[in-house]
This record gives sequence, C-alpha cells and structure tokens, in this order.
Amino acid sequence: MPRTIWAGAISFGLVTVPINVLSATEDHSIHFHQYHREDGGRVRVRKFCELEDREVTSAEIGKGYEASRETKHTAAVIVPISDEELANLPLPTAKAIEIDAFVPLDSIDPLAIGEGYYLAPAQPVAAKPYKLLVQALGRSSKVAIAKYAWSGRERLGLLRVKDDVLVLHAMRWPDEIRRPTPEMLPDPVEVSEEEIDRALALMDTMARDDLDDPEFADRYTDALAEIITAKREEQPLPKAEEPEQPPQVLDLMAALNASVEQAKSTRGEPAEVHELPKKKTAKKATKKTAARRPRSA
Repeated sequence: MPRTIWAGAISFGLVTVPINVLSATEDHSIHFHQYHREDGGRVRVRKFCELEDREVTSAEIGKGYEASRETKHTAAVIVPISDEELANLPLPTAKAIEIDAFVPLDSIDPLAIGEGYYLAPAQPVAAKPYKLLVQALGRSSKVAIAKYAWSGRERLGLLRVKDDVLVLHAMRWPDEIRRPTPEMLPDPVEVSEEEIDRALALMDTMARDDLDDPEFADRYTDALAEIITAKREEQPLPKAEEPEQPPQVLDLMAALNASVEQAKSTRGEPAEVHELPKKKTAKKATKKTAARRPRSA
C-alpha cells in the first residue's frame, strides 16, 4: 500500500470525512545520473551560501521571499517563511478538502485535470460518511469540485469515484489555461459528409472498452532497458527499426477507406468491397446524327 502523503478531511456541507491521501500513480521510467566522462565519478549538485561562499547542509536551508533588492551588488531583503507557518496558513482549506460544487464531468476541460490521488478513510468513524459520499456521487453522475491547500498554495480539485474509492485530481485554476489562438487553426477547407461518415466508421473499428492491451505498454522504457542490458553485458546493441514514412495523403476518402479495411483486417473482420465510381465518357456521334448536322458554308 502506498504511503500517506497528506492527512485531513473532506468537508461536505456540515459532514466531515477524515481521510488519508495516497498516490494513485507510479513512475516506471528509467532515471539517469550525471557522471564525469573521464573517470565515471558521480556529478552532484552542491548548495553554497553566496555570502559566506561555503557549502551548507539541508538543516541550514530555509524558505524565503525576496522582497526587494536595491542594486544587483547589494544583498536582497529576504522574508523568511517557516514550514510551520506554511502548515498553518489562515485558509479554511489548510486542513480540509472543501467541496464547493457538483458539476457534470463533461463540463470540465481535460486540460485542467492533473495528477490523481486516492482518498482513504482515516478512521473507523469515517466509514459511513465516506461511503455516503461515494454512493451519492455514483448516483448523481456528477463530480465534486473542491479546494484544498498543499505545498504552500491553495489548489482546485476534482473528486470522483473509481471502484468505490474516492479519487482526487489536482486541477488548474481557470485563468491558468491558455485559450487557443487563431494562428493555431488550419486554413479554411471544406470536408464532405461522406468523408465524415468514413472517419466515424474508422473510429468505430478502432473503438475499445478499455486499455488493457499489450499495445499500450511503454515501449520506450523497454527499449531503453534492452540497451542498458546489452551495454552491461558487452553485447551488440539492438538495431533500431527504420521508421516508416507516412504516405502523403492525396485522396482523403481513399485513405479513410484503406484505414477502415486495415483496422478490420487487424481485428479479423471481413473487409468491405467499395465500387469505384464509373467514369462518364462522351458518346460517339452516329452516322444519322452526323448527317443531320448542317454543313458549314
């Protein structure tokens, strides 16, 4: 079970639910260290005091706000802020996740949704109000919007239910999301209804109920692990496959039809037969028609 990273309570009207916050995700990426190429020694970042010109320990380091600096040659005026002061901010959300509203999930811009955390009941007395909130959220088909204070700032959050467990997603404030600019839009172009229909058909052939499939494995990490293993065992490095160049789309409808057939073939479904439109050819004039034509003078 992951460790508790924050403890507090969910405030739901006059109902309080003591909870522990646990990370809901894991990082399986391969991480690197910096090293000296000449001798393989680790390169480390050391922290120095610019006034005393000496390395300082973690116990000597505190947080502070730089209020002013008269010139670049004078020392800055630092307002120190302690961890205790940050933990006791004059905010109603300092010790609680305060629910403010309930909204449909599709009304939330996905750009606003960030990291997810599991919320577990912290005490036996929390079991009933916790389950009440889980079932109420499940029946309402809505999500809760809440405020909470972590790491020195108040944040916006989204509460939802996953497998009968409450999940808190960090959110960005509305003014932190940039709106798309006109420069991001494509040039004006017309798309036919037939092309839209074939695009929808392609989406249907690629539809899935979940992502439980080897296709969605982290191939980058696997490939990096192969290189590390080969170098450690002094074996030849695995050869990289030549990336296929995507073909230039000249006929969008033909590309859509081919994509649908490819997706169906991958799933073992029968392919469709598309009849090509017949070209119209000019009819040859018969002798009788030619005879009726007036002769030029």
